[in-house]
Amino acid sequence: MNKTLLVYLLIQILRGGVVVTYRNNNEVYEPIKIFTPFSKLNSIFHKVINTNITGLDSIMYGQNTYKFTKVMHQENPEARNKLSKGHAMDLTTSVFEKLPDIFINEVEDKTNYIKIIGRENNKRVYKYIKRKYVIDHENLNKYKVLLPKSNGSGAIGEVLSTPLIGEPLIGHTQTFISIGAFDKKIEAENVMKYIKTKFARTLLGVLKITQDNPPAKWKYVPLQDFTSNSDIDWTKSIHEIDEQLYRKYNLSKDEIEFIETKVKEMN
Repeated sequence: MNKTLLVYLLIQILRGGVVVTYRNNNEVYEPIKIFTPFSKLNSIFHKVINTNITGLDSIMYGQNTYKFTKVMHQENPEARNKLSKGHAMDLTTSVFEKLPDIFINEVEDKTNYIKIIGRENNKRVYKYIKRKYVIDHENLNKYKVLLPKSNGSGAIGEVLSTPLIGEPLIGHTQTFISIGAFDKKIEAENVMKYIKTKFARTLLGVLKITQDNPPAKWKYVPLQDFTSNSDIDWTKSIHEIDEQLYRKYNLSKDEIEFIETKVKEMN
């Protein structure tokens, strides 16, 4: 190999960085498992998971929650040609534009219709669709919180893009995900407060490092009791709820300072 080629190859290697790994045969360390570049976030994360938490993802529903029924296609055979191949049963992000005769703006008699939230012309909108055209789902007739499936950039502590309370008979397209299937509206309102806390969004930052925001990213945000029997007083302000959560998970002064300085406030 000539010297010019050797120098070129070395330059290319160095551009990508050099990793030097040391191994000490005399030491036994704990597995790293989940890693974040913030030491304080690592310590917060380990304190929380050591309480054997169940994650908020356990009551979350993904972008494919709502799907068309076969009846929709039987009564509207032209619809299949307007939908992407392989997504004929999906309420995709562009479904409002593709099926304007099925998703309509207003109906006089709403008895046999449900509402679906999605996006049209870069705006959040609700559309009506015949109830028999959408497969029944466990949170359709319940209260829930609706969140965009994509949010921000993945930076630690960023705000969530305007979560909403979804009332019974409201579903969503693949633009959104949802949290919960509650009989009482107040429980959905308590979830809304919780996901706005700095504490919850700090733990979300353990796995969410891009704009993608599926339920799996909420695995290390601990599930809470959102009823009136909770150990958290949900009647308090979001800031006061944060303070309760700091105490519940025994966070240190330095860990609290990390959250308070890194995470943006939500009202």
